[in-house]
Formats: sequence, structure tokens, C-alpha cells
Amino acid sequence: MKFVDEVVIRVEAGDGGDGGVSFLREKYVPFGGPDGGDGGDGGSIYLQADPELNTLADYRFTRRFQAEVGQKGMSSNCTGRSGADLTAVVPVGTVAYDADTEELIGDLVEPGQRLLVAQGGFHGLGNTRYKSSVNRTPRQSKPGTPGEQRNLRLELKVIADVGLLGMPNAGKSTLIRTVSAARPKVADYPFTTLHPNLGVVRVGWLQSFVMADIPGLIKGAAEGAGLGIQFLRHLSRTRLLLHLVDVAPWSDSGDPVRDVEVIFGELAKYSAELAERERWLVFNKLDLLEPEQRSARIAEITAALNWTGPRFAISAATGEGTETLLRAVMDRLEERRQAEIGAVTQAADEAGDVQADP
Repeated sequence: MKFVDEVVIRVEAGDGGDGGVSFLREKYVPFGGPDGGDGGDGGSIYLQADPELNTLADYRFTRRFQAEVGQKGMSSNCTGRSGADLTAVVPVGTVAYDADTEELIGDLVEPGQRLLVAQGGFHGLGNTRYKSSVNRTPRQSKPGTPGEQRNLRLELKVIADVGLLGMPNAGKSTLIRTVSAARPKVADYPFTTLHPNLGVVRVGWLQSFVMADIPGLIKGAAEGAGLGIQFLRHLSRTRLLLHLVDVAPWSDSGDPVRDVEVIFGELAKYSAELAERERWLVFNKLDLLEPEQRSARIAEITAALNWTGPRFAISAATGEGTETLLRAVMDRLEERRQAEIGAVTQAADEAGDVQADP
């Protein structure tokens, strides 16, 4: 199925049913009085996160969603039937915006999570409601309110712990194939990756994390060149970025230092927050260098970049160095999770202390 990560749809909740106007007509019951019932509520529209889905492709052709309207109130004080709610399933990680105002409506990050995107109309009132001591035969009723209608922009941001950055042919797809069961296309030409790929990386007993591979970036991506910029949103949820660097470019014109600077520049243009995300350099394709050349080559690139952060050297094709990299990533993610848990616990404790303070 084609990967689709952004669509615009129309949602129209059901109108509430009008209240009924009716009078009791039975034998031996003269002047039976009003007996018009209330209308039914209109159906609402919900989005629900489904872990079995990984694309918004189902919404390419079905773009309009309408919930049932509420039934009109009937005689004998019978309330009209409420319209059925409509639930549209979307992948986990879907963000819903109002397409006209760009208002954020909600973010579906948990499997099974539901989000109300269009509220059904409220039911109208029948004439029975208006009976009083001075108005024994009311002929008035209240109509149901219209259901909410809006244009929605659905944007999918894949949920991954680790994101892979790099130029085309830096070896991102090869790495994710080597360390997980994901099978993205791999070839000896650029732009073989046309959409994000996710892989579950298992490091040890009950230890794993999700890695995301997105299409490579090139210079000018922020202005629309290449493919990767439209997929950078998928890195927004990651905790850690692995920046793959090709230490043995296939062409003499290739410059790893320049490539790293280009990627970082495009990242900063796209999102200042993403540019500040924790990032590690991963020097790839060691198998294409002689053993005695490797250390000098990596030291040369590191010095030219003035890089002081974590760095690793691997060969995604042969698996060399990947075990060390994955263990370090797993340890760092566990450290981040523990810090987040500690922050939440501390905030809860402080809130409790404030409430307990007389």
C-alpha cells in the first residue's frame, strides 16, 4: 500500500432532531394535552488510533465523513432515535488540525485512543416541555442544533525512539536492515528510500527500541529540493538522532565534512527544536577503508567539524561496530526514560505538597 502521511478530509456531524409538536388523541381522553417528544441527538465523529495501520492511504479517495442525524420527536412523548456516532481509524501518531484555522485539535499517540473531532447536534425539545399552568396547549417546540462541520488536516508522525539522518546513500537503509527485521529497498544509487521505514531493534532480553529511517536530505531541501524535507516531521517524536556519515564517498567530489554541515543546516531551517535534539555522529562504511586508514580518517573529519559529541564507527553492510552502537543507544534511552519518570514523580510530589499545605 502506498505510504501517505498527510491528507485533508471533511467531517460533518449529524444534526440534532427537532422536537415534536403533537396532542394526545385517544377515546375517552378529551383534552389530552401535548405529547410531542424530544428529538434525538446527532451522531458525533471520532478518530481512533489503530496500531495495525501505518499509513493514511485509506483517506486518499474517501474524503467526506458524515454521521447520522437525530430523529425527530414523535407523538406519545416518544423521543427520537439518536444518530449513530462515526469512528474513523487512523495510525498511531496521527495529529489532527483544523485545516482552515490551523488549530491543533488533538494528537493520537496511544493505541486505542479516541479523539472527538466533530460534535453532534443537541436534540430539540417537544411541545410537552412547554406545558404550564397558563399554557395548556403549547404549539411551540425547539429545533435541534446543527452538528459541527469542519475540514480536518491529518498529519502522520511516526513514533520512533531513534531517527536516522544522512545524505542519500549514507547507508541508513542498510543499517536498519542489518539491525532489525525491516526490509527497506537498498541499491547503489541515491534516493532508494521514498518513504519512512520503521524497524524494531532488539538489544537484549526485554530491551528494544524503534528506529526510523527517512529519505536522505540534500542541499536546498528546506526550499523543496529532494525528498527528505517533507518527511522530517517523522523525526519530531524521536529522543535521539543518529547522523550517518559516509567515510568513503563513491565519488572524489564527495566531502563528508560538507555533507554533515549541509544536513545540519537543513535541519535548522526546518525546525530549531529538531536541530537542538540530541545527535550522535555514526561514521559508516568502514569496510571500504583499509584498517590502517580508519582511525586517521575519522579523526580528520571529527577535527574539521569541531565535533565533541558522541561518535561511533560502523559498517552497516558487515555489521562491524553495530553491536556497540546499539548497546550505547539502548543505555542512553533507558537513562532518558528514567530521567523522565523521575521528573514526573517529582512534579507529582511537589503538587501533593502544595495541596497539603494549609
